[in-house]
Amino acid sequence: MLKNLTLTLSALGLLMSAGSVFAQNDEQPPMSFFITSEGSGNGGDLGGLAGADAHCQALAAAVGRGDATWRAYLSTQGPNAVNARDRIGSGPWYGQAGHLIARDLDHLHGDTLEQARLGSGLHPFHARTEEGDFVPGIMAREYGMGNSVHDILTGSTPAGRAYPAGDDQTCSNWTSDDEGSARVGHHDRHGFMDNSWNSTHNTRSCSPEGVAAGGGAGLFYCFAID
Repeated sequence: MLKNLTLTLSALGLLMSAGSVFAQNDEQPPMSFFITSEGSGNGGDLGGLAGADAHCQALAAAVGRGDATWRAYLSTQGPNAVNARDRIGSGPWYGQAGHLIARDLDHLHGDTLEQARLGSGLHPFHARTEEGDFVPGIMAREYGMGNSVHDILTGSTPAGRAYPAGDDQTCSNWTSDDEGSARVGHHDRHGFMDNSWNSTHNTRSCSPEGVAAGGGAGLFYCFAID
């Protein structure tokens, strides 16, 4: 379903701006960032961080980038909580088509006022799947292309850090496909919506239906750490 929805969005992206899509060349940097083309199929249950990392690794390997070590951009809560930003290396990161996503962690998260104003390259034309497909976000609905898929699982604050223990923001640390909820961001926020790429709202539950209800498909961000 996701792949079918990306076809018309891809055509629109090419028409909207000649600068939105960079030409391929021999010096294009290798892909070090992508949005998963598919989720686990179990809503917010990703098999924990290890399962999510393995999913990133398998998808990358399928397109010839299994030589890098991949990590899911996900935080956890409770004892020994993990910050998503601490899992993904130091950058820079590039998308499948060679676009710069961010130079470093500060650039990615807009840690300074100037960086926050300028923004990173994580927006709908650069933030694609491992196969280079656009993820149909708000524009899919706005232009009558079908349902939008713009909720990306992160479990993180806007700074890329873990939430304190208490209200579930991580589907029980990515092991629940029923009760609880998870924090999501919108990959399509730049230039179209005043939202955060990594922390916008929570899912309705951790079931596949609850994750999908707000505009999600159980997708998450993957970054190469080397």
